Amino acid sequence: MTIDSRQVAAGMLEAVPFARTLGVEFVEVAPDAGGGVRAVVRLPDSPATHNHIGGPHAGAMFTLGETASGTVVLAAFGHLLDRAVPLAVTADIHYRKLAMGPVLATARLARPALEVIDELEAGRRPEFGVEVEIATEDGRTTATMTVIWTLRPN
Repeated sequence: MTIDSRQVAAGMLEAVPFARTLGVEFVEVAPDAGGGVRAVVRLPDSPATHNHIGGPHAGAMFTLGETASGTVVLAAFGHLLDRAVPLAVTADIHYRKLAMGPVLATARLARPALEVIDELEAGRRPEFGVEVEIATEDGRTTATMTVIWTLRPN
């Protein structure tokens, strides 16, 4: 699988203007082990996104994680947009530690992309997870998130 990371990043910022509002940066979009995709997305440190204790607001961290998961979905299944619409079904986030400064969200498909595509081609509406780890730039995990997505056939 080849991925044009600049095209994926531009597509995400076009589709999700709120990510642009937060200043989300796309660090990496690449194939991952086992036929998956990995995306790393960064939220810069900005007083505009701080909470009452000076770190990134929970809503900003949620948006970062959801944006990273959507980046994985677009990279893995963007070639199917003429046949199916990706939709987030559920999201579950666990805030683990206080985050201060910039944070990175690393997202990965929880199952091989080809399995999901096979389900869609068989006429089913696949659901699949994207696992996200949100961490400080020095690698300290501050939150974990799972977003369940579907590809709704057109």
